[in-house]
Amino acid sequence: MSNKRIDNLQDLQYFGEYGGVNPSISNSSTYTFLSAKTMFDTFEGNTEGCYLYSRHSSPSNLYLGEALAALEGTETANVYASGMGAITAVILQICNSGDHIVSSRTIYGGTYAFMKNFLKKFNISISFVDITTIETVKKAITPQTKMVYCESVSNPLLEVADITDLAQITKKNNIPLVVDNTFSPLSIAPVKLGADIVIHSLTKFINGTSDAVAGAVCSTIDFCLSLKDVNNGAGMLLGSTLDSHISASILKNMRTLHIRMKQHSHNAMYLADKFEAEGFKIAYPGLRSHPGHKTMEKQMVSEYGYGGLLTMNVGSLENANAFMELMQKEKLGYLAVSLGFYKTLFSAPGASTSSEIPMDEQLEMGLSEGLIRFSIGLDNDIQRTYEMMKGCIEKLGITGEKSILV
Repeated sequence: MSNKRIDNLQDLQYFGEYGGVNPSISNSSTYTFLSAKTMFDTFEGNTEGCYLYSRHSSPSNLYLGEALAALEGTETANVYASGMGAITAVILQICNSGDHIVSSRTIYGGTYAFMKNFLKKFNISISFVDITTIETVKKAITPQTKMVYCESVSNPLLEVADITDLAQITKKNNIPLVVDNTFSPLSIAPVKLGADIVIHSLTKFINGTSDAVAGAVCSTIDFCLSLKDVNNGAGMLLGSTLDSHISASILKNMRTLHIRMKQHSHNAMYLADKFEAEGFKIAYPGLRSHPGHKTMEKQMVSEYGYGGLLTMNVGSLENANAFMELMQKEKLGYLAVSLGFYKTLFSAPGASTSSEIPMDEQLEMGLSEGLIRFSIGLDNDIQRTYEMMKGCIEKLGITGEKSILV
């Protein structure tokens, strides 16, 4: 896969109002028109480049959207106040009462809860399947299916979707393939592999500083305009548009994404290798032992590595909590949800970000209580980090093969 997307992103260049090297922030909730006719045309969706109200869009949001479109290789992109704002807008734009969605069984807990619980209000049904088994996906599609939904690298089990194979299925059935690419920006380019719509939680790697919440939808001009339609656009009518100040901040942080992703991936690969050699059960797409390793290699942009997420199974929730608390005490990172920060973040997803999934379903998919999800930081000396983490493990008496706390 080519890394031309990062060149396209770097080539975007905007002057600020007074010649600034950063574009000016649009600090207005509403915009003036030179004629009443232009206002009417804008409400009707007939005027390109005009702004009417910041809930619809703003110049700052447009700049960030263009950068995200360059990143993902799509025609355009819309930005939203959160990743869930983006996800819910896409689903409600595409699906109506009586429709059906085929979704990966391992997805972010908030997405799972929205699909399984909230969509009941609209009589929209979901089939949660093992997205890595293509035949299972094929069998789950019905005449009422309106989309196949997956994460390129799943949260939290790090299953790798074969986007090319999935796209062949969706195109044959004339339905869109919607891919959440939050875990693998730059490493995977879903649209180049056949996806129709790419979603991001910009809160994570793309922003990279854990100081803003935002989301994005990258797709065709027609689909993104439909989300902003004043009469029936889910993005417009649900009111989840991103604030202009946050857009400007994320746009600046995106300029270093390619550097950060390389370091996240390098550090995660180092720790995954070391701890697997110690006998711990590690899930990381860069390991040959990972079931999705070959799929990842087939579709990844190798320059950016296998991503910054890994999981470690330490046997029990008691072990996991003790290990995480000690790591935080030793300043190795934070016991916190989310990902993509410069420091390592760790949590037990079964009791946090995936807690919306019932325990029996967690166990069925392989999400055990002792599983820790690590978002590996940008540490300069990753060998030092490994030695400090190993010291915490030894202090607690957690062993690789049995993961028993003594």
